[in-house]
Amino acid sequence: MIRVAVLGAGRIGKIHAANVKNCPGAKLVVVADPFGTNAKDLADKLGCEHTTDASQALARADVDAVVIGTPTDTHVTFLLEAVKLGKAVLCEKPIDLDMEKSLWAANEVKRLNGKVMLAFNRRFDPTSQAMRKAIDAGEVGAVRQVIISSRDPGMPPRDYVAHSGGIFRDMVIHDLDMARWLLGEEPTEVFAMASNLVDPTIEEFNDHDTVMLQLRTASGKQCHINCCREAVFGYDQRMEVFGSTGMLLQDNLRPSTIRRWTKDATDAREPLLNFFLERYQEAYANELQAFIRALQLNAPLPTTVDDGVQALRLAEAALRSVASGRFEKV
Repeated sequence: MIRVAVLGAGRIGKIHAANVKNCPGAKLVVVADPFGTNAKDLADKLGCEHTTDASQALARADVDAVVIGTPTDTHVTFLLEAVKLGKAVLCEKPIDLDMEKSLWAANEVKRLNGKVMLAFNRRFDPTSQAMRKAIDAGEVGAVRQVIISSRDPGMPPRDYVAHSGGIFRDMVIHDLDMARWLLGEEPTEVFAMASNLVDPTIEEFNDHDTVMLQLRTASGKQCHINCCREAVFGYDQRMEVFGSTGMLLQDNLRPSTIRRWTKDATDAREPLLNFFLERYQEAYANELQAFIRALQLNAPLPTTVDDGVQALRLAEAALRSVASGRFEKV
């Protein structure tokens, strides 16, 4: 039984805590959040202890592993504190918004022989897993192109945007990780363009709401990513993998597969799932299960701090490309 502490009782912390509670082989011991009411409410709901002191939760002898769902600027502090105490870690992305600090933290994890998994939950989505298995089975031959569309249903709160690190580090970083995973080869060059077509006022934060990227690997494989903070029709998540002998297409998920034809509509379907909480609910649960299973089997963790560093490298290259108007080396 892997005994777990969850740091953070906000939106993402609630997801992780519930998944720990429902995961075979795991026991939710304590939830920590500086806002005591948040921690208590979540702990009471899930039947565990609570604290406002994250360090106190990490130091407990009855905690084997920790899930970090706190603000990004706290990730490195809690991650390394846990590793030094011999705890395994599942940490939300990114490691940090700063590249040098992320590299330093990743090197510290390796020096300390820490067990740290970065939470790139989309890799654990059942349809994404099926796509990866199909590629590995040779169903499309040699991969030539990957196309990823990723659009949120609406702008996040202004305060969130101000502290997010920007669309490339906050939102596109998930798609950059998926690009690496599906291409099966590291991108070496990035070209990006960025606009403010939804909310021009976020230029105040040197941020953008609408972006497109082109990635190219050393062998010439290509990936196109388009992201926007607002899609009025819902949470738009689609991927295409094109290869030498075929193509794989992952479409949006909906609450129902029913399609309707009437005098007022042709091929009408349910709206898209509302947001990432609904779309990737199963992915988050699978991610947590994969973390616990790896610890139980003393097996390699499915994702690592290196994955976090490499995704951030791609995001930084995209930012340089927006500034230069050219392809940038990773």
